[in-house]
Amino acid sequence: MSLKNFLEEAKKKDKIPLIVVLGPTAVGKSKLAIEICKKYGGEAVSADSMQVYKGLAVATAKPSEEEMQGVKHHMLGFMDLNKNFNAYEYAKMVEKILEDINERGLLPVLVGGTGLYIDSLLKGIKFTQDDTDLGLRAKLDEEAEKKGTAHLYEKLSRVDPEFALRLSPNDKKRIIRALERYMTTGQTPGRLNIESQAGVGKYKPICIGLDFHDRQLLYNQINLRVDKMVEQGIFKEAANFFNMPSKSKTASQAIGVKEFFPYFEGRTSKEDCIENLKQATRRYAKRQLTWFRKNKDIKWFYLDDFNSEKQLYSKVYTYLNTIS
Repeated sequence: MSLKNFLEEAKKKDKIPLIVVLGPTAVGKSKLAIEICKKYGGEAVSADSMQVYKGLAVATAKPSEEEMQGVKHHMLGFMDLNKNFNAYEYAKMVEKILEDINERGLLPVLVGGTGLYIDSLLKGIKFTQDDTDLGLRAKLDEEAEKKGTAHLYEKLSRVDPEFALRLSPNDKKRIIRALERYMTTGQTPGRLNIESQAGVGKYKPICIGLDFHDRQLLYNQINLRVDKMVEQGIFKEAANFFNMPSKSKTASQAIGVKEFFPYFEGRTSKEDCIENLKQATRRYAKRQLTWFRKNKDIKWFYLDDFNSEKQLYSKVYTYLNTIS
């Protein structure tokens, strides 16, 4: 079946056809998404939790106007840095954007590395505005600092033992998130996950993943990207954010910003901050891959199998033109 037939079949079934380009940071997702949009008549929709913010273009590797090559992009650089943003707001906005692109007869191409945002669409996860309670989250974080992550894990195990078994007892962030959702909705995380599946079926996606067989090659790409960010002025961007009187908790978690705070506070050198950023980005890439590996519907393309970007794109087009 060709891509054309795939798209026609999706529309016959009243589904929105969707190409998703995903993977860890620094593998060239945006480049591939732009090429797909150019070839098949599409528009790109970012699935990056930090690219929504103004003033973080360098830190979030937001594509420049030149790099976009005339392809229309959505969900980039519209949110003020003092405002929080979450998966609920993302899903609500992007659903309308995808519908609009589809209604105009174009192909929506979702591109990014924030697994929760992608899953919120593809798996029909139904978030509510009340799912995020930053005050409660801060209290739980403080409780973890005082009594330890194991204490919170025990608490989660009492309310939802099956879901707790899926988490590491040391995964403070996800444990806090699970407890937060339970305490704000009155439902266990496992029950919320089951009920979220009711929304599945709105889209007919083709998921394309980019990665390297050789993990060191990915890390080399990450190191090169950080060096390029330094050349592009990431210190100035981070300094502007550091000096803001009011910052959102969401934006404050952006990799490429918080790693430079110790330098601005006079506690370490620029060079140490750059190395810490490279390390933090490598760790983030590992977390991204762990998340995406759970999705068995992703067709992976490994960059070290190709001699050039052109060869990679050709292979992706062949795959899309023979999709079944």
